[in-house]
Amino acid sequence: MAMQALLRDFTDEAVDMAQGAFNRTRDQAAPRVLAFSKLIEARAHARGRDARAASAALAASEALLGQAARADGEEPAWIDFYNHARLSADAAEIFRDLGNPRAALTWNSQAATMAPGLFTRSVGIRLAIVGTVHLQDRDLDQGLQLGNQAVDILARVKSARALDYVRQFNASLVPWHREARVVDFRDRVRSELAMAV
Repeated sequence: MAMQALLRDFTDEAVDMAQGAFNRTRDQAAPRVLAFSKLIEARAHARGRDARAASAALAASEALLGQAARADGEEPAWIDFYNHARLSADAAEIFRDLGNPRAALTWNSQAATMAPGLFTRSVGIRLAIVGTVHLQDRDLDQGLQLGNQAVDILARVKSARALDYVRQFNASLVPWHREARVVDFRDRVRSELAMAV
């Protein structure tokens, strides 16, 4: 529920739910489950622009994930997806939301490479996130390259969530809005993703 609240930009509610889930189950839940609740809390704090709280929750998630690695199969199977590569990919998004492109790129370098074709939407979203980070770092060339790759992938997927990430990417293009290649990119987004920009 905290993740759904976060995706709908109810950041305060997402923080409350994630903290509530953590506090209520801290003595019963497996470390990886607790780590994931801290990750969602970190993401919600980042959306709310609270860098200190986001960093603290992310550090707690990483520490709990370290405990999970030593738990020797005592973790429920449904949480297997949450590993250090996933933490790193989400941390890149956290620091994108906080406007810290250097930290975002550092975390992204630790995230696993995702091959197109598998988890197509996730790959396109991640490309849009990292492209946005490059734009925050004033690297238009790399940003547009990743933005175009994201559109290549997301044009084959119907996902409102994915389009939100492309909207965030487009918003980061504002400083270059008159450049021909930015105009071309926005035209491409309009035609291939049927999005208003």
